[in-house]
Amino acid sequence: MSEQALQIRNGRVVDPANGVDAQLDLFIAGGCIAAVGQPPPGFTAQRVVDASGMIVCPGLVDLSARLGGIEPELAAAVAGGVTSLACPPDSKPPLDEPGLVERLVRRTDTLGLARVYPIGALTQQLAGERLAEMNGLARAGCIAFSQAKRAIVDTQLLLRAMQYAATFGYAVRLRPQDDFLAREGVAHDGEVASRLGLTGIPVVAESIATATALQLAAHTGVRLHLSRLSSAAAIDLVRTAKGAGMRVSCDVAVHHLHLSEMDIGFFDSNARFDPPLRSATDRDALRSAAADGLAAICSDHTPVDADGKQLPFAEALPGATGLELLLPLTLLWAAQSGLPMLQALARITSDAAAILDIEAGSLGVGKAADLCIFDPAESWRITPDSLRSQGKHTPYLGYELSGRVHLTLVGGRVVFER
Repeated sequence: MSEQALQIRNGRVVDPANGVDAQLDLFIAGGCIAAVGQPPPGFTAQRVVDASGMIVCPGLVDLSARLGGIEPELAAAVAGGVTSLACPPDSKPPLDEPGLVERLVRRTDTLGLARVYPIGALTQQLAGERLAEMNGLARAGCIAFSQAKRAIVDTQLLLRAMQYAATFGYAVRLRPQDDFLAREGVAHDGEVASRLGLTGIPVVAESIATATALQLAAHTGVRLHLSRLSSAAAIDLVRTAKGAGMRVSCDVAVHHLHLSEMDIGFFDSNARFDPPLRSATDRDALRSAAADGLAAICSDHTPVDADGKQLPFAEALPGATGLELLLPLTLLWAAQSGLPMLQALARITSDAAAILDIEAGSLGVGKAADLCIFDPAESWRITPDSLRSQGKHTPYLGYELSGRVHLTLVGGRVVFER
C-alpha cells in the first residue's frame, strides 16, 4: 500500500525516545511524522484512524530475529508490531560475503515489510579461523559483526577482530559462551538437569566468556554488545563494566524474563533454548537488569519446524517463535514488575534502536512513520493458527496473553491491519 496522509486520533501516544505519554493525535505525510498534537498547516488527511482505547507507539525494534523463510517471518514481524529487526549472520549460507548481504537487502526492500538490518559474520563461514571482509560487508549493508551462536575459541583472533572493528568504528556483537565448558550441554547445569539426566551448561561458561569479551573490548576500545545474556553473573560483570565507563551494552531474550529451568517440566522440547533457561535467581536478575535499563529486550526469534522439535529434549533444536510474542510478553513482564508503559516500551523501541545505532524507535516530528497501534487490554490465545511465522513452537502455546497489534506502519505505509 502506498503512502497516505494519515491522521491517527484519540490514541494514547507512548514515545519513550521523547518522554511522551499522553492522548494526542498524530499526523503523517510523506512517510514521516508531520506533527504531533495539532495538524500542520494545510494538512488534509486521506485516511483517519480512530485509535480510541489503544496505544500508539514507535514500531518495535528487535535486536535478534532469524528469518528462515523471509516473507512469512517479516509478515510475522509486522503482525507483532516489529518494524525494524537485526538479522544474525548464522543463516544458510552465513552472511560472510557482500553478495549474500546485498541479496538479502534487495529481497527485504522489495517486500516492503519490516526493515531488516543484517549483522555480518566476524569470521569466514563463522568458523572462527579467518576474519571475514568486514569493510566489504559494511558497504553491502551490515551494521555490526557477530559470530551469532558460534564462539571464536582463539582469543588472539578475537582480539584482532576487535582491533579491526575498532579501527573502522564497527560494533561487535557476541553471545558469550565458552565452547569447552558448554560442550554437549543442553540445559542449565542445575537441579532439573541433574534430575532428568541432561548434560548441563554451567553459568561459568557464560561468565568466563563475558569477562574475556569485556577485557578485550576494554583493551581495544571497540563498541561491544553482549547478546541474550542468561545469568546473574554475566549481568553483574556488564553492570561493573558500564560503571567503569566502558562502551558496552547487552540484551536479554524475552522468554528468559518469564521462564526458568523448572519450565522444562518433563522434557518439554518447547523449553529448549540456547542459552538455556536458568535458575529462578538468574531469571530475576535478568528482570531487574531490564527494569533498570541495563539490558534491552529481544525476541530471539528462531523458527523451528515440527521435525526439529518432535525429538527427545537433548536432540531437539533450540529456539522458539518470538516476533509476534515480543510485545505481549514485554507487557506481561512490565505488569508483573510494576513498570510504567513508557519504561517498558523503551526496552523494545528506543533502547534497542540506540544499541543498533539506527534511525528508529521515535515518533519525533520528521522521523520515519514506523509505528504500531495496539490494544493493551485485548487478550488472545497463542495457537499455531494464530501465529503467522513458519515457526509454530513456543512454550506459550495454549496461553492467553494481553496486548494485540491492530495496525502497523512502515514509512507511512500500512503493512499490517487486523
